[in-house]
Amino acid sequence: QVQLVESGGGLVQAGGSLRLSCVASGSILSINRMNWYRQAPGKQRGLVAAITSGGSTNYADSVKGRFTISRDNAKNTVYLQMNSLKPEDTAVYYCNADLYVNSGRRQNYWGQGTQVTVSS
Repeated sequence: QVQLVESGGGLVQAGGSLRLSCVASGSILSINRMNWYRQAPGKQRGLVAAITSGGSTNYADSVKGRFTISRDNAKNTVYLQMNSLKPEDTAVYYCNADLYVNSGRRQNYWGQGTQVTVSS
C-alpha cells in the first residue's frame, strides 16, 4: 500500500508565496516522475509541474517563472514553491507519483489534495 500526503496549502494574498509538500510512503521500490496537478471549481484537473527522478522539470506556461518544483529522493518527497501567487492560482492542488512498488509493479498514485486560495 502506498500513500501520498500533501501539506502546505492555505489562504494567501495575491503576490504572496506558499510551499506545498508531498510525502510518499509505503511499499515503494522507486519513484519515477512526481507531479503536481490542480483543479479549480468548474474546471478540469491540469498539470502544473513535473519532475523526473533525475531532476528534469517541466511547467505549465501559466506558472513558468513563478513556481518551482523540487524533490528529495531520500525522503520520497516532492515540493512546489509558489511565488507571486495570483487569484487564478486558486485551486485544489494534487500530488501524483509514477512509481514501482516492492513487488516490481509500476503503479500511479494520487494524494488527497490541498486547497490553495489566493485573495485579491
